[in-house]
Amino acid sequence: MRVAVLFSGGKDSTYSLQWAVDQGHEVVCLLTVISERTDSYMYQVHGIGLASFIAEALGYPQIVVETTGEKEEELLPLREALGELEIDGVVSGAIRSTYQKNRIDLICEQLGLESFSPLWHTGMGRIDGMVEDGYEIMIVAVASMGLGPEWLGRTLDIPDLEELQELEREYGMNPDGEGGEFETSVLYGPGYSKRVTIVESEAVWERDSGHLSIKKAVLEEVS
Repeated sequence: MRVAVLFSGGKDSTYSLQWAVDQGHEVVCLLTVISERTDSYMYQVHGIGLASFIAEALGYPQIVVETTGEKEEELLPLREALGELEIDGVVSGAIRSTYQKNRIDLICEQLGLESFSPLWHTGMGRIDGMVEDGYEIMIVAVASMGLGPEWLGRTLDIPDLEELQELEREYGMNPDGEGGEFETSVLYGPGYSKRVTIVESEAVWERDSGHLSIKKAVLEEVS
């Protein structure tokens, strides 16, 4: 089946891309939506500029769609872009957000496409398996009690995942980040021909949340 993968470069969309490949689907493109608003209901905002580097490292064509980020209206550019593609289905990385999944499902229904969400209700979102498989998952934004500035720019390892589960027990946060607790970018892993390297960045912190502002990134050959 020919599919488009909704792709932010984060852990969930990266996992979903690999799932599509493993299922034997033909990945026609990675579709990245860039929102003008930082509080989009649908799309990842922080670290989204790295998605083009990651798509190139993975060797897939990327389509970039821009949206104002206004609630509900931010879906229209996505629907229009998908309607122009010769595909049979859409793959997304939704884990818990019924709001996101229902709207993607509706767009697919309107366009006569299959909707795939391989991570739906999978707990930690397979992040532990991704770390064990060698994916370099960097936290680019945090917005939750227990997650301070020290988490920004951190590449997750197994002890970090255990700490996230401890924070779930203490604060009730989602350890998969689906509730907006944190956002990620996957800089390297299986299938990458090059590694995404952050050359210059700045941690931006406001009250109880923050993000990593990426000033410069490059693709580096892997020895």
